Amino acid sequence: GNGPWIMADLENGLFSGVNQHYNANDPSISHRFLTAIIKGEPNHWAIRGGNAQSGALSTFYNGVRPNVAGYNPMKKEGAIILGIGGDNSVGARGTFYEGVMTSGYPSDATENAVQANIVAAGYSTSGGGNPGTGTLTPGSSISLRATTSGYTDRYIRHQNDSVVTSVITSSSSTLDKNDATWIVRSGLASGSCVSFESRNYPGDYLRHQNYQLYRQHNDGSSLFASDATFCPQSGKNGQGTSFASYNFPSRFIRHYNNTVYIASNGGSNSFDNSTAWNDDVSWVVSQPWA
Repeated sequence: GNGPWIMADLENGLFSGVNQHYNANDPSISHRFLTAIIKGEPNHWAIRGGNAQSGALSTFYNGVRPNVAGYNPMKKEGAIILGIGGDNSVGARGTFYEGVMTSGYPSDATENAVQANIVAAGYSTSGGGNPGTGTLTPGSSISLRATTSGYTDRYIRHQNDSVVTSVITSSSSTLDKNDATWIVRSGLASGSCVSFESRNYPGDYLRHQNYQLYRQHNDGSSLFASDATFCPQSGKNGQGTSFASYNFPSRFIRHYNNTVYIASNGGSNSFDNSTAWNDDVSWVVSQPWA
């Protein structure tokens, strides 16, 4: 597959089995929240993992140490490092929530019990930042409010098929409130992400095309599904939620001059301007206007 994968950083390379890099039994994973386990004992180690929101763990490797000089027996100085490779680099992607290191070689049954506890904790994606916040639970209706200073009364809405931000208040028209309301759906291209269906045009979704966002009818194609899928992350400015494009993961939903794009942080397009980028790509998931 195309990754990402659960692998072990064993100092002189990434390993997913007895050989460096490749292991046919180490599948690509796309869970929004992931449980990952690496465990080892003399000339034996294993990789296990699973969806931290539901289900059980799977075993992706269970066998002998890598066939690399110096790896068997292997000397280890254990540590928990979340988000970097141990060198203080900034190349990591994703959000790292919790880590634990244990002594010994835990049984699969013990790890399965830990997984059940993690699932019971109920990790979920949701916005933040103000009372009455909506949720990104599929089936819920929401509105998406900007967090950029001076624009916090603006919401993502569709208008003549284009997607823009507009000031929406309690005195706004019923049409404007409907246009600024979206139904959260499980991501059309990935169940670990989300898609946004129009409240007043059922079957129409928020979708990017040439980096600009539009409201368009789902034509059932894989391209549409990818263009209409967005993966929530913690808000880049510390508020609410940021939404990465599923098929352009370095681009996030951004408002720029009141038009909505998927934008990178710096680039040749005007809407990729790095000024206020963190603010412009952060959204409060709010209670629906309609």
